Amino acid sequence: MKPCVEYLTGEDLYKRIVQDLIPSAKDSLLVATATLKSTWVAGPRGRKGRGGAQAESIFMELARMGQRGIEVRVLHSGVPSGPLMEDLKKIGPGLLHLRMCPRTHFKAIIVDGARLYLGSANLTGAGLGAKSARRRNFEIGILTDDPTLIDAAADLFEAIWSGRMCRTCGRKAFCPEPLESPW
Repeated sequence: MKPCVEYLTGEDLYKRIVQDLIPSAKDSLLVATATLKSTWVAGPRGRKGRGGAQAESIFMELARMGQRGIEVRVLHSGVPSGPLMEDLKKIGPGLLHLRMCPRTHFKAIIVDGARLYLGSANLTGAGLGAKSARRRNFEIGILTDDPTLIDAAADLFEAIWSGRMCRTCGRKAFCPEPLESPW
């Protein structure tokens, strides 16, 4: 069977990635992003968002996924925003796992080793289309079930996550805390 590849941009990123892909995880969710912010998305709890709907940090949903036994790992390149650090303090350790590598710049979300988002959007509201059309970034990406693409992205994620890339990294001397999240 031919793999499915879906082109995404704008609000479709929000619908397909934030509303459909991420919550569909049953076993594992791997996220690679450069920037980490307290991305506000539609949710059952939290403050009022766009149009008066309930909204919350996407990390609260990720924590609930961790509570259900889903392995949630987020690989990122820099210190999370202040509001996200406050969210992480509320969540506490063990429900989701963050690792920092300053050279991480690829953006990928892998769900259950079976589906992959690969594109330009960071895990932010402006990146993933959670903001209004006048405030979101111009991003593109693909959603696919192609095993070759999924395996390649998962292999890169694991090489960075495990520290295998550190051995040959030419920037290691400048890395403030290799693979350690400030949280």
